[in-house]
Amino acid sequence: MLNGPRPARRKSGSGGRLPAVAPLPPRQGVAASRVYLPDGPWLTMGEYLSQRFPHVPADILAERLARGDIVDETGVAQHAGAAYRPRIWLWYYREAPREPAVPFDLPVLFRDERLLVVDKPHFLASIPGGRHLHETALTRLRLQFDLPLLAPVHRLDRDTAGVLVFCLDPQARGAYQSLFQARAVYKEYEAIAALNQGLALPCVYQSRIDTAPGAFVVTSRLSEMPNSETRIELMETLGGGLGLYRLLPLTGRKHQLRAHMSALDMPIVNDRLYPVLKTYLRDDDFSRPLQLLARRVAFKDPFTGAQRVFESARQLQR
Repeated sequence: MLNGPRPARRKSGSGGRLPAVAPLPPRQGVAASRVYLPDGPWLTMGEYLSQRFPHVPADILAERLARGDIVDETGVAQHAGAAYRPRIWLWYYREAPREPAVPFDLPVLFRDERLLVVDKPHFLASIPGGRHLHETALTRLRLQFDLPLLAPVHRLDRDTAGVLVFCLDPQARGAYQSLFQARAVYKEYEAIAALNQGLALPCVYQSRIDTAPGAFVVTSRLSEMPNSETRIELMETLGGGLGLYRLLPLTGRKHQLRAHMSALDMPIVNDRLYPVLKTYLRDDDFSRPLQLLARRVAFKDPFTGAQRVFESARQLQR
């Protein structure tokens, strides 16, 4: 437990300066988390932490503090009765309930001195977070190849399979990430979804995608300035009122493809979230994966100038 959201990095100044090296090393491939202590009325560490993490039972929080599992920036263990110190960071290991093992492989598509590219299966999260800490692509790869500094260049939803790019060199990561931010990366997806006979394809769909505070799903609206854009092409008409689509996102908003297809009355097969939550589709039912695949990623390598093209070998369920 003790699984709060990771706060944004704060600028150095009177306080909030992050140490160059985390005081806790990765454990079983999962990096330690941190929480920033703001100014406030709390007298003790225990008082603040119990309010900051109200979902953690008091006895579990007390046990973790007594074990010395929560440390400050210098690695000194904190205790419930210790005086509260604002404008510092505390570090801790997240804990999660029992995670069901994801019984699918994670093939490597490419590796050199900077990049590690894999073919992610459905149901495997890209990085640790929430209820998924160990059953993630990042954790598996760090442990399998002994790469504690491995980091993602971009991300895929847990429900989405396909090409996922990681960086081995921390000094090079920013250059690759900037390609995605500058929309200099070609991203091609495939999806099996409902047909909409009244929609002329191909088409380009734009909308305003936002995430409400505390919500997991996104909203897609046409009435405001758009911040997301997807080109949609029908590749093949399948049986049962379904089609195989090529989806080309110009932007990379959370759940963009799922939200756009749903808004066009073409929900992707086995989508648990859009257009409405489907409680009969459990996130651990491995027999019904979301029919969305990151088929291809391509870009010009900022270091070598080579044209990189990575393609998934996976197939959707027709």
